[in-house]
Amino acid sequence: MFSKDIGIDLGTANVSIHVKGKGVVLDEPSVVAIESDTKRVLAVGEEAHRMVGRTPGNIIAIRPLRDGVIADFEITEAMLKAFIDRIGGRSWYGRPRILICAPTNITSVEQKAIREAAERSGAREVFMEEEPKAAAIGAGMDIYQPSGNMVVDIGGGTTDIAVLSMGDIVTSSSIKVAGNKFDDAIMKYIKSKYKLLIGERTSEDIKIKIGTVNGDRRDGEIDIRGRDMVSGLPQTITIRSAEVREALWDSVMSIVSAAKSVLERTPPELSADIIDRGVILTGGGALLDGLDTLLSEELMVPVLVAEDPMHCVVKGTGIMLDNLDRLIRKNKSLKY
Repeated sequence: MFSKDIGIDLGTANVSIHVKGKGVVLDEPSVVAIESDTKRVLAVGEEAHRMVGRTPGNIIAIRPLRDGVIADFEITEAMLKAFIDRIGGRSWYGRPRILICAPTNITSVEQKAIREAAERSGAREVFMEEEPKAAAIGAGMDIYQPSGNMVVDIGGGTTDIAVLSMGDIVTSSSIKVAGNKFDDAIMKYIKSKYKLLIGERTSEDIKIKIGTVNGDRRDGEIDIRGRDMVSGLPQTITIRSAEVREALWDSVMSIVSAAKSVLERTPPELSADIIDRGVILTGGGALLDGLDTLLSEELMVPVLVAEDPMHCVVKGTGIMLDNLDRLIRKNKSLKY
């Protein structure tokens, strides 16, 4: 009775944790640094993220989640344990109940892996919820009314698109195109055009600082450093926003296409509600400059970026934790 209730947004790029009564207490990169020989964990989260691409041969900085699901079970478990211990979740007086979010359309095997990782990290009970539902609630949408709400949650590994009504998902799609694919696209573009190799942190910096999908709204430039593929020596080049737009275009259009597909499968009455209410963008990818305008033009409905889009999912888990007992009784999508 004294144990905490914890909500976790187990993201490919970041893990965010909400503790009932305290709010969001942790938001750190989903990165673990281990010794390659002994598999001993050296660092987790922000400290491990600083090591990405900069470690000696005997240390590996890895992301244990890929495309929204667990790629390395043992490392994910170690990461969750470290984060839960850091917030004091596994105390002497009881183990926590954990509500954990996962992408829509994941397989039962992937779902089981997430559940087992949470259980083995110290949970008393584990409940699972779909990310777009938590994102919609965290963005302030009232999804329990008989009206249509559409959310596009662009995370690190997956983009989850859903139309919700009466507290459940009516139509949805989950594609493995999101923030990490944006970074990869920029790396490939620079490698192809300039014969320059850059790391994922540099690519992410480019995306954040000058990235855009609307050439009229942003026109910046940034100096980047990498290794020349011809000479093998360090080199500095200047990249402009227009080039980033070109690099990102195919990935962004995949998201547009998936959103159109969800709308095409949505009942007409709910489509009418979406025209009135608009589409809400959540997740870190929602911060990409011009994405809301492009989606609005392509879908022909209003598109709004949620307030604090990066934390919508974890805030949604916090609201669900306040009503967890009622949700267990009423909501069939909480699998326990």
